[in-house]
Amino acid sequence: MRLRVRTALAAAFLFLAPAASHATLAPYSQNFETLTLADPAALSTDGWVVYGNVYTLAHAYIYGYGTFPAPNGGSAFCGIVTGEGGVDQGNQQMSVYSDYNNADHGNNRLIESNVFHEQPIALADVGNIWTFQFDAKLGNLTGASTALAFIKTVNPAAGFATTNFITADMTSIPTTWTTHRISLKIDASLVGQLLQFGFSNTATGYVSSGVFYDNLTWQIIPGAVGVPGTQRPNVLELRAAAPNPFAYSTRIDYSMAQRSDADLSVYDITGRRVATLFHGEADAGPHVARWDGRAADGRLAPSGVYQCVLQTAAGRETRSLVLSR
Repeated sequence: MRLRVRTALAAAFLFLAPAASHATLAPYSQNFETLTLADPAALSTDGWVVYGNVYTLAHAYIYGYGTFPAPNGGSAFCGIVTGEGGVDQGNQQMSVYSDYNNADHGNNRLIESNVFHEQPIALADVGNIWTFQFDAKLGNLTGASTALAFIKTVNPAAGFATTNFITADMTSIPTTWTTHRISLKIDASLVGQLLQFGFSNTATGYVSSGVFYDNLTWQIIPGAVGVPGTQRPNVLELRAAAPNPFAYSTRIDYSMAQRSDADLSVYDITGRRVATLFHGEADAGPHVARWDGRAADGRLAPSGVYQCVLQTAAGRETRSLVLSR
C-alpha cells in the first residue's frame, strides 16, 4: 500500500499527481451488483481509495494516513453489503463507516474516514458542470458520529490546498432510500488540480457510523458539455476566494442571476457558523465580500479549513477557505 502524508493546513488527500493536461474527467457509474461480495479487492479494483484523518475533540488536526486501496469489508472504511436495498437498489450496496482499526478511537480522537475516487482536471474540462448523484440510506450511525458526501478539488502546486469542498450532509438522512446530488462547475483555475468525489464519516469512541450508498453516477450535466461559461438558468455563482490560502484577508466574489434574499457565511469543519459576510436582499449581478479571518465576536479564527457558503432560493454554493496564520 502507498503511504502519503497530509499537512493540517492543506486539509486535502495528497496524491502524486498525473499529468492533468493529458487526461480529462471521466464519467463513472456503479450499482455494485456486478462486484464480487467475497473479493477483498472488489472496491479498490473499481477505483476506490481511502484516506484517514485524526483530530482532537476540538477539531485540531493531528495526522493523516493513506492513500490506501479501499477495503471490502472488515472494520475499516467500507465494504459491499447485501439486503439493504429497495426495488431500485437491488441486492448489493456499499456501506461507508469509520476506521475502527485505528486505536485512537479509544483516545478521545475524532477519526475521519474518506472513501473516494480521484481524477485529474484538464483544460478540456473547463466550462463543464459535473454532478455526483447517488442513493443513500442511514445505517447504524449514532451518537455524535457524522457523515457527508463530497466533491473536493485540491491543488498540487500549492501544497495540495483545498480549492473546493462541496458537501451534502448525510448525518440525518432517513432510514429509507433517498436520492441526492451535488455539482461543481469546472473553471480555468482548476486546470492541473485533482478532483475527488465520494463519502466521509467522522466518529470517536468506536461509536457506530455506517451509511449505505447505491446507484452512483458521476457525469456532466446534460446541456453543459464543452460550453465554457455554461450554467443552469437562474442559479447563483460563488467563485474561488483570492488569495487562498490566506493569512489576514481574502476576497470572495459571487453573483446572483436575479434579485433575491441571500446569506453568505463562513463555517468551520464542524458546521458551526463562524462569521456572516452578508445577509439580506441582494441585487442581480456581481457582488464582492471579504473575510478578515475573524469570528463574529471579533476574535481571530484559528488556522484551518473553513467553508464559505452562499445560500439563496436558487440553491446553495460552497467554496473552501484555508486560513494559514
